Amino acid sequence: MRRVPWPLLPVCGALLLVASCGWGRPDGDEGRAPGPPTGVTAQAGSATSVHVMWNAVSDSPGVRRYEVYRGTTKVEEVPGSLHMVDVTRLRPSTMYAFTVRARDTEGRLGPPSRAVRARTPAAVAADRSAPTRPSKPAGRAVGSREVQLSWGASRDDRGVVSYDVYQGGAKIHSVGGNQTATVLTGLRPGTGYVFTVRARDAADNLSPASTPVRLTTPGTDDGSSTAPTGFTARTHRADGAYYIDLSWDPPRVDGVVTEYQIRLDGASATSLVWGGTPPPGRAGYSFYVGRSAAQEHRVRLRARLPDGTWGGWSPERTVTTGS
Repeated sequence: MRRVPWPLLPVCGALLLVASCGWGRPDGDEGRAPGPPTGVTAQAGSATSVHVMWNAVSDSPGVRRYEVYRGTTKVEEVPGSLHMVDVTRLRPSTMYAFTVRARDTEGRLGPPSRAVRARTPAAVAADRSAPTRPSKPAGRAVGSREVQLSWGASRDDRGVVSYDVYQGGAKIHSVGGNQTATVLTGLRPGTGYVFTVRARDAADNLSPASTPVRLTTPGTDDGSSTAPTGFTARTHRADGAYYIDLSWDPPRVDGVVTEYQIRLDGASATSLVWGGTPPPGRAGYSFYVGRSAAQEHRVRLRARLPDGTWGGWSPERTVTTGS
């Protein structure tokens, strides 16, 4: 299998990442482009932006990215791990039609989704007053992979256009300003989540975050299904120094993994973050551990999943420098 280098953004001392070519396709998937995304929605977020969301394309492996079109013009691209985007620089009081297409790791572009329409509201001049904080947020788990949230309406002198839902610090959902409840899907069983809600007006003023809603989905998840597989570790010596070489297969999840955490000898050693969508397939990482031979080290890693939580740890491997 030919190996292809891929750059990363170093965090906390990360040095080098090399990823190889993509996973093989299951029988029958050769040459088949991704299907059209389903569940596409579009909701005005302000006078100049629309929030577009869709479901992951699950009937085709290896979706590298999604492309969002305004009419026939491609306006946004996002990694395969994301299923929403804010389309900006739009005109107030204008109706727009959006479609979404999936592109796989072989470069094949699937057919467009059904078109969805959204009208941006009128522009509001010199509006610097943000909506009030959404009140009394509440929620409950309605399954092992979804939760229902609700909140009290915010007040604004010109009117609330949309509500944004955050999971931790990441925006994961948006609904119209006349909606004060929603259902979030694609979560993990037996996992704790923290959600907040913020209101947005036509001038893009954003309210303070609501008080957090803490929920745990029912069921169990021992992490084995979200842990990197095929994890190996060995050492090599170069220029009088010793390095640990890691290799693994990313976990099979709904989306693309772009961040890993490495633990060395029981302590956090480094985080690896790709600067873009990494190619699928086996990945590797090499890092410096000193100049002494016969030193024993324990190492393992885990992935940050598309839902914002950390997946399960890989098995721990033990290596000895100079062995």
